Amino acid sequence: MTNEEVLQIFKKTGGYITDSHIVYTSGKHGLAYLNKDAIYPHTAEVAKLCRVIAERFKGQGVQVVAAPALGGIILSQWTAHYLTEMEGREVLGVYTEKTPEKDQIFTRGYDALIKGKKVLIVEDILNTGGSVYKVVESVKKAGGSVVGVAALANRGGVTSHNIGDVPMFTLASVSLDAWEEADCPLCKQGVPINTAVGKGREYIAKKR
Repeated sequence: MTNEEVLQIFKKTGGYITDSHIVYTSGKHGLAYLNKDAIYPHTAEVAKLCRVIAERFKGQGVQVVAAPALGGIILSQWTAHYLTEMEGREVLGVYTEKTPEKDQIFTRGYDALIKGKKVLIVEDILNTGGSVYKVVESVKKAGGSVVGVAALANRGGVTSHNIGDVPMFTLASVSLDAWEEADCPLCKQGVPINTAVGKGREYIAKKR
């Protein structure tokens, strides 16, 4: 599956928004947005993407697929399902949960399922790689070994170094222009803020 084919799935499901005025989590402004939540209701499309990930890691001895909650849960389940079919043995699907301190930890006894296992970590969008790095650390802490990290899209220029120097595979990469508010050409042109995605709603509320 090519970079454009993956982005086309995002576009088709309304997950790739362009020509808009977006406020990102970083506080910067931009023209475009990858909305991971838009693709999840479309199970056939999500399954298609996860099958590609499973094919990439087939034969590497993956025993568990792990992901950060929430959206990653869906990816871990589908990817584990396809690896189970391809390998002819059960591959488990688990997830971490975010703590108040913003760590990613295994709860519900999932750490016991990680111990001594080869683990593939999956994620939807890589922005900074921070969440994935925390999952990598939790896998190591639980006694597992990381086979690799796979993501649907890399929009932050994340590298293997950013996530703990583990092998990384992304289905698509996209570069989105971003400006500080003071330098934003959209603000200067008076283009309305998109309040449906990103941090637009919070931005507007603070301005009032």
